[in-house]
Amino acid sequence: MESSTHFFSGTPGWTTALALATIAAYLVPVLGAQRMAENHARMGMRAAWVLHLLTIAAGLTASPARFGFAPALSMTAWLMLTMYAIEQQLYPKMRAVGVLSILGALAVLLSQLFPGKPMAVHASAWLPLHLALGIASYGLCAAAVVHAGLMSRAERRMRAATNDENGMPLLMLERLTFRFVTAGFVLLTATLLAGWLFGESLYGRAWHWDHKTVFSLLAWFAFAGLLIGRSRFGLRGRHAVHLIYAGAALLLLAYAGSRFVVEVVMLGRMS
Repeated sequence: MESSTHFFSGTPGWTTALALATIAAYLVPVLGAQRMAENHARMGMRAAWVLHLLTIAAGLTASPARFGFAPALSMTAWLMLTMYAIEQQLYPKMRAVGVLSILGALAVLLSQLFPGKPMAVHASAWLPLHLALGIASYGLCAAAVVHAGLMSRAERRMRAATNDENGMPLLMLERLTFRFVTAGFVLLTATLLAGWLFGESLYGRAWHWDHKTVFSLLAWFAFAGLLIGRSRFGLRGRHAVHLIYAGAALLLLAYAGSRFVVEVVMLGRMS
């Protein structure tokens, strides 16, 4: 059995130290939020961003390179942090450090406990591009979920007549949320089309109906329905947020969920 101790027993110590440093850098802004100045918190997040990138690179350049549900989640979390850093420059009132820090720390921890399976040596040269499209759609949809949560919080505070000087206007959050949904939907469409048209050259087998395919298509329909509902019927508010959550959950089950079953649950039963 390939247990969760495999990483710590078989991976060089510097990689373990790098992962632990990344987790610590993520947790600093959370644990010291009340005592740290804003510029210090930003420096901590930047350090976490760099360390996280190095951790991902270490996993991909290892011999053999590994990939699975946890590394996919780790890359998704890093993309979310990247988009947040860009947004902070454009919209200084954006506040999601605590949520992203905790998600980043958990994603890095999971990627070390469950590093995935070795990637095929003779895989298609286009496979990394296909994986990149999928991970990018994950990241954009995950960013949409975070913004949808911020949008719901802003709406609740507006209904309660609570003044939030550090928050962003509700309409701005709504526009950003649907921009992420649209971009994620486009990349998800490209990922599905690539798998359908070039599945045999990418994975050595043609398109077939499995859990990954079914959940991916269900997520695609959820996001398509959301975007059509918004453009044709003005769908917004709680109903739109619930559809975003549903689509993101289905997308999470499509790859991370199915790979979790294969890499963890099935291996546990075989042991």
